[in-house]
Amino acid sequence: MARRALVAALLLMACATPPARAERLVVSLSNHRVAVTSNFTGENLVLFGTIEPDRPRGALRNAYDLVVTVKGPPQRLRTRRKDRVLGIWVNVESREFINVPSYLGVLSNRPVSAIANPEIARRLQLGLNNIILTQRVGADFADTVPDDAFRTAFVTLETQHGLYRESPGAVTFLTPTVFRVAIPIPANAPTGSYSVDVQLFAEGTNVARTNSALEVVKTGFEQYVAEAAQNHGLLYGLFASLMALVIGWFGSVVFRRD
Repeated sequence: MARRALVAALLLMACATPPARAERLVVSLSNHRVAVTSNFTGENLVLFGTIEPDRPRGALRNAYDLVVTVKGPPQRLRTRRKDRVLGIWVNVESREFINVPSYLGVLSNRPVSAIANPEIARRLQLGLNNIILTQRVGADFADTVPDDAFRTAFVTLETQHGLYRESPGAVTFLTPTVFRVAIPIPANAPTGSYSVDVQLFAEGTNVARTNSALEVVKTGFEQYVAEAAQNHGLLYGLFASLMALVIGWFGSVVFRRD
């Protein structure tokens, strides 16, 4: 009897225990391929998604936060600092950024500082200030502090060009578990493969993560010219020089004064 009572008590406890909370993300992009033509002025993509329990009886929370990080193909860039030397502005120092994103968008439903504490944000690279931007410092490669002058100047320049952005209102929750994210692709977006990292937070804790991808490609005549310049550099250079000579000669004939 005692054993039966113990088993019954354990069963009651198991039934009374609330199901564990575990979430998973299901996302989909409105377009995985952005075609760049001669009249391309940019495009706004939309990422839709839902939050679902990881198991059939799993429970969901009442409120979530979402951070979406979009990264373009890596590139190398150099930032230079100018100073006055004998009354003339000259480049006195420079830093090279190694394999940094050519496009970087941090999209969230509210500011990153309100979603996660600084330690978690730094570890998960949430926000422009926490993304690792490796620099060549002499013979070493390192990511400096967020207020480093070269890093600040680099992020500022990329932001002015529309290639780096942090938008705390780009994520909209249509319901507590259904969301949409507006992803702007500017007209000067570099071509290549882009990664889309989606991170879900609840009460400052990362509870789910998934990813997607998109591609920005040149099409039509622009694609043909780009491939010719890359694969047949000598012929492309000769043809471009010949075309410039012909256009110059034609212009001199048309606008010649007798």
